[in-house]
Formats: sequence, C-alpha cells, structure tokens
Amino acid sequence: MATQPRDDLFPDVQNPENLRVINERCLLRTQHRHRVVLVSGIVLSQYSLDDHMAEAHAMVSLVEQGWAEQLEVARAFGCSVRTVRRHQQRFEDGGLPALGHRSGFPAGRTRLRGRRVQLIGRLKAEGHSNCEIARRIGVSEMAIRKTLRRMGWVPAVIFQKQIPSLEVDLTSNPNLSAFCASTLETPSPAALPSSNPNVSALGDIAVKSSADTDPSDRRGDRLMAYLGLLDDAAPLFGSGPGIPRAGVLLSMPALLQSGVFECAQQIYGSLGPAFYGLRTSILAMLLMALWRIKRPEGLKEHSPEELGRVLGLDRAPEVKTLRRKLSRLAALGHAAEFGRALAQQRVALRGAAMGFLYIDGHVRVYHGQHRLPKAHVARMRLPMPGTSDYWVNDATGDPLFVVTAEANAGLVKMLPPVLAEVRSLVGSRRVTVVFDRGGYSPKLFLKILAEGFDLLTYRKGHWRKIARRHFKKHRTMLDGHRVSYVLADQEVRLLKGKLRLRQVTRLTENGHQTPVLSSRRDLPAMEVAYRMFERWRQENFFKYLREEYALDALADYSVVPDDPQREVPNPAWTAADAKLRQAQAHLDQLQAEYGLEALTSLEQQRPTMRGFKIAYGQLGQKIWIAMDQISRLQKRRTAIPRRVPVQTGSTDRVVKLAPERKHLTNLIKMVAYQAESDLLRKIAPHYRRADDEGRTLIQSALMSPADIEVTEKELRVTLAPLSSPHRTQAIAALCEELNQTATLFPGSHLCLRYAVKQGS
Repeated sequence: MATQPRDDLFPDVQNPENLRVINERCLLRTQHRHRVVLVSGIVLSQYSLDDHMAEAHAMVSLVEQGWAEQLEVARAFGCSVRTVRRHQQRFEDGGLPALGHRSGFPAGRTRLRGRRVQLIGRLKAEGHSNCEIARRIGVSEMAIRKTLRRMGWVPAVIFQKQIPSLEVDLTSNPNLSAFCASTLETPSPAALPSSNPNVSALGDIAVKSSADTDPSDRRGDRLMAYLGLLDDAAPLFGSGPGIPRAGVLLSMPALLQSGVFECAQQIYGSLGPAFYGLRTSILAMLLMALWRIKRPEGLKEHSPEELGRVLGLDRAPEVKTLRRKLSRLAALGHAAEFGRALAQQRVALRGAAMGFLYIDGHVRVYHGQHRLPKAHVARMRLPMPGTSDYWVNDATGDPLFVVTAEANAGLVKMLPPVLAEVRSLVGSRRVTVVFDRGGYSPKLFLKILAEGFDLLTYRKGHWRKIARRHFKKHRTMLDGHRVSYVLADQEVRLLKGKLRLRQVTRLTENGHQTPVLSSRRDLPAMEVAYRMFERWRQENFFKYLREEYALDALADYSVVPDDPQREVPNPAWTAADAKLRQAQAHLDQLQAEYGLEALTSLEQQRPTMRGFKIAYGQLGQKIWIAMDQISRLQKRRTAIPRRVPVQTGSTDRVVKLAPERKHLTNLIKMVAYQAESDLLRKIAPHYRRADDEGRTLIQSALMSPADIEVTEKELRVTLAPLSSPHRTQAIAALCEELNQTATLFPGSHLCLRYAVKQGS
C-alpha cells in the first residue's frame, strides 16, 4: 500500500504570539491582559499588564535571584538595559514602593540642581529680574518663577537665610572663608588695577582670587562652584620646566587685543555657577584651535592635566564638559551679536585694512541622512547637499565676520544684507567690495553704488574682445611685491547706458583676456587689477581653514525646522523643460538633415521645389510633427510654475542644520586665525621667508614646550629653541615685541614675560 508523501518534512515551528522566551529556563506568557513569569515551569510572579510596579518587581526578581541576565530581561520585556538597572537601584534604595512612581519627571521636584537654586535666590535678593536670572541660568522665565514660588521666596530674606549656614560649614578652612567673603561682596572699581587696558577690558568679575593654593589641587574652587558661589575658576599657575604646548601663550596679547573675552562677557554675561566658566571655556576653545585640536573629541588624545597647566587649572575641560558649554551658549541664540561685536573690535583695531573688503561664499558639504538643499561646490564641481556661509575678509585676507545663508542663497541675493552689515560696522566711509562672477548683476551694481559702496568684480557674459594695440605693459610695487601686468583701460556702458563703469582688461601670454569692472576711477589700472586678482587670498584662507582648523567639520548634528513655504525650483517644470530641450534638439537634427539634402540635390534630377518636397515628403512630415510637439511642450511648460514651496509634493519634514553652535565655533576659529595673522605681521620684519614659511614658524612656536616660572607679579614663559638658529632668533625678536605690550593673563594680575631659552 502506497504511502502519502509528506508536504513538509521540516515544519516551521514558532513560539505562540503570547509566549516570550527569556532564556532556556525562563518564559513569559501573556493572556487576557495578564502575564505570568515561569522559571523551570514554576510561577515566579503574575500580574496585570497595567500594574507597572509588579512588572518592575518581576524584572528585578529575575536578575537579583540569578535566573536571567540584565540584557535577557530587557529584551524580553521590551525595554533598555538602563531601565532594568534603574529598577534595581530604586528597589535597593526604597523597596517595593519605590517601583510604583508614575512615569516622567517626579511631580513637585525641582528640575534645577541645588547649587542653581541657591544662585537664583542670591540673584533675586540682589534685585535682578526674573528675565535676567533666566538668561544667566539658561532656563525659561517660567522655571524661575516656579522655583521661587517653591522656595517661598521673600525679598531680602532668602539670601540672608542661606548664606550663614554656609559660612558655618566653611569655618574649618580659612582660605574658603576668606574666599566666600570676597565672593559675596561686590568689589569696588577702585580695588581693581586699571592701569593696564587689558584688565579693564575684561570687566570687574574677570580678576578674582582662588580658594586654593596648590595649582594641582583645585578642590576648594570646585566646591565653591558646586555651592553656586563661583562663576569661573581663577587661573592658578605652577612653575615647571618643559611644559608641553606652553608656547601657545605667545598668542595671549593678540587674543586679548581682539576683545573676544570682553565681547563674550557683554553678550553672554555668565554661564552660571561653574568651575569652567565663560572666560575659561572661551580661552580653552581658542587654545584648542591654535593647538590644532580640531574638534572637542580630539581632547581625548591629550592629557587634561598637561593642557590644564597652560590654562592655569588642574585639568582642562574634557569632551562632555566642553560640548555642554557650547550647547549652553548656543541655547542663548546670541552668536550673531557675538560676531558683530568681534567685528566692531576688529574694525577699531585695523580700520586701515577695511578699504577693500572681499566677499565670497563657502559651501560646507553635508553627508548625513537629513534632506538639505543642494549647492554647487566649486572645488568638487558638483552640486551637493550643504550649507553656504558668506565670509567677509579685509584687504590682507583676514576674516572680519561670517553670515550663514538661508537655503544656500546665491551671492547676488546675499550681497545686500551683507553690505548692510558692513555699513553698520564701518560707518559712512567709502568701502570697495570685491567679489567674483557669482555676484555679477548690473541691476545689483546700481544698488551697491547707491548705498555708497564702490565695486570691483569680473565681467560676465559676452563682450567684445579688445585689439592688442590697446594693451600696455605696467610694472610697479604694491604691498611690498613687484607686480607686472599687460592691461587695457577703457569705459563701458551697461543697462543701455544707465550704468557706466571702468573696465580694466588683462592680457595673458596665451592671448586670454580677463575683463575687470570697477567704479574706482581714481586708482591706477595696476592697482585695480592687483586688488581683483588678490581675491585668491580669500580662496587660500578657505583652504587653510579647511585643512588646519577643520572649517567644514560639523559642531552639531541636530537639525531645526526650516520654512516649509520657502520657494525652490519646481521639479515638474525642470522635467518639462528637459523634454522641451530634447524635442528642440531632435528638430534641429531633422532640419539639418533636410537642409543637407536640399544643398546636395542635383537640379537635373529635381528641377523644382515641388519635386524636392515630394521626394523628401517623409522627412518633411517628421519636421512638422516635431514642430507641433515642441508647441505642445511649450504650452505645457508655461502652465507649470517655475518655483513652488519646498513642502509641495513631499511628506518629509523641512529641516536645516542647527546654526548656532557652528556659528560659534566659526567665530572661535576666526579669532584664532586673526591672532595667528597678528603674530605673523610682527615676525615678518625679523624673518626673511615670512611670506612662504611664516605661518609654519608661528605654528611651530605655539606648539613648542616652554618653562613656566611664576612670581608675585609675572608669569614668565621661556620657550625651547626651535629647529634652526635663524628661526629661534625670529621668535626671540617676537618675544621682545610682545613684552612691550605688558599683557596680563586673562583673569589674573600676572604680567606675561616671554623669552627663548639659549641653545647649548
């Protein structure tokens, strides 16, 4: 008798939907909104799915009794390992009732730490408004009101009630008691030295004493910060030989001269109670840039103790700390004001270099998962997702300020707001703005001239070549360089004579002509060409910052909502236009073929046009069909709008990269680059190859080790000799110039004195 063949020798056996396997001994069975935990067939616990306390206790029991691991329990119950550990800690601290709290933040408990609550009481007792306290703490005004209400705040009472108890705890340490007294009393302006401009530039709170005496042990100051009585740790240096990277202290005069600490204090005020306060955080980020530590994550590769000795601290801030400080500053949203204040300081310091300003955009390419608008990346010759920043540099190529464009707007659109910012910085003086062909627009030129600016740019589009007889060779010295060009100078008219500009055309050896347009008729033709071609200084600046300062690195991976009604090119119009172009190309091909046949047709074969049309009737019919198709495609394209809101036809959320943190890091890198440039200008008279190797020499000096000696009034920095005698002599001459500035280290009364150790 034949047997029936089996359809499935190896059936797919699966667990029922109501059964979960924790491991080989433990199971979870769920039915009718109830769950049973089985261990080797024995019920360990049973509970309703709505009973979160019983479920947490079951998870704790499985782990505590050794039946399962944390990872196995988390996977079976559909939670994270951290949740299991949290249940264990709560059960250990408070027993079963501790597992029964509601989800979310516990009601009635303050979200602010105790030290911040004390600071709120102190600031309120001093008469500050809720808005001002919220700005300093970095929270909302509602949070301040709720905290004060929870504290039962009464004017002039809270502050007096909290501080005496603090004084009793600190009487065992006389240094801490004295520091508390000095901290709680507002110092008078007469008590601070004001003979040096670097002291007054930092404000009254910049110079404070420390509760510690050992530079390697700052527990006293950390305690004061924890108690809410310290906004920033005072620098406390210790003497020592060969401290790594201490040569970066050469940049202190230039950094202080930039006004970065004063501007930060005016714009941001304070970061609240902290050991690493505003001044320390800004200084750490500046020195990181000069040390070529390009991202906060790069701090992992360096010893915090070694970097801290240069900052005057026991330890430099680490990655999480620095990122937290950046986030707190970015949350205030004052990066644009900070950049404007820095630019005002730069204009006041180097106003002579503002006669010519170079404006150009730089695209930061984005490789993440979010959908961002595309921009043309010139160095890659490709359109790629990214964010466009527009930089303004002075006549020497140093950056002045940076603006982030909305949705990668072009230079023509961004020039008016950028020039409005320039006008607010330089006042009524006449400034020549230099930009490339991306900003070419004769209509825009009229607006630029009407705003009181002069312009200098390349000519774009079709123009008539100039005869060689009009060119003349010019030679001169500009900015210490011998320059030679073959130029032709003439007047041109644009917009049907409404706009008259000067055109200086350069002729190269291969016969190529480069026309330059300018409204400056008072300058020699050589200087017009020289200033235009010096625009490459800005390109070199972008390249240098990309390689040395990681200009394109993302400081923040978060995104913020963008305007969904922002108009973008319509993809439907682009597709219709592509079809129309393809049809026109096909028509051109047919017409060319038809014309070729007419040209080569012999009169003996077809003496009349009628005979030719009959012979090539099919080809003529194709031409008529193609023309009719082009007419229909033109009507279809006309009915489609060229630009539509970005949200049209897409369900994705419209976002853009969060701009604040990136803007802040750009400003920090800009100030560091300016300080490097200032040192380069000082060393140029003492180093023959400063144009070629000056920045390399400065970078070597900043990275070199140095001996630090601390006296009552001075901080003496003695650098190690460099690789060759002439480089060492140049740095020694730089030290002599820096000593003339009598610069005080920020936040202290110590005057910096520089020297170079004599080689053996």
